[in-house]
Amino acid sequence: MNVSAAFDPTAFRWEGVETRAYKPGAGAVTRHVLAGPAQAAFEVRYFEVAPGGATSLEKHEHVHVVMALRGRGRALIGREVVEMAPFDVVQTPPFAPHRWVNAGDEPFGFLCTVDRERDRPQALTDDELAELAADPRTAPLVRWTAPASGEHVVGPQSAREHGVLGGRRPV
Repeated sequence: MNVSAAFDPTAFRWEGVETRAYKPGAGAVTRHVLAGPAQAAFEVRYFEVAPGGATSLEKHEHVHVVMALRGRGRALIGREVVEMAPFDVVQTPPFAPHRWVNAGDEPFGFLCTVDRERDRPQALTDDELAELAADPRTAPLVRWTAPASGEHVVGPQSAREHGVLGGRRPV
């Protein structure tokens, strides 16, 4: 990466920064590496979540800091749900289950800063999933794919009805 990348506010993109898929099969989320990892001990990334989209529900050892830049979103961090608007900041502690969800009808974009050297994301345990699914504050942000139908199910009742609590990975 160059020393600088000019921002194009019309496209909401940085010049010379590649738009990448967030994860395979996650078309509603894109990732843009703005700084690092070769140049620093950290990496600054911009993620953009399309309307109706969400990042994966995961946890990991490393801490990261997220600042909303565009649109409106909800952050699930541990057992808390935080409404996010441009320039709001949240910090994800180690091993806290987390996910970012677009809560509006325009793209939800945020900066995410992490250590250059970091562990891989981990799936939540059945107990962690059940705890989040049982809490009315966090249940709407916990979504699974039903194994038989492939449909997305939301909340604890739907998850139990579809037999998803019990080893299935969240999407």
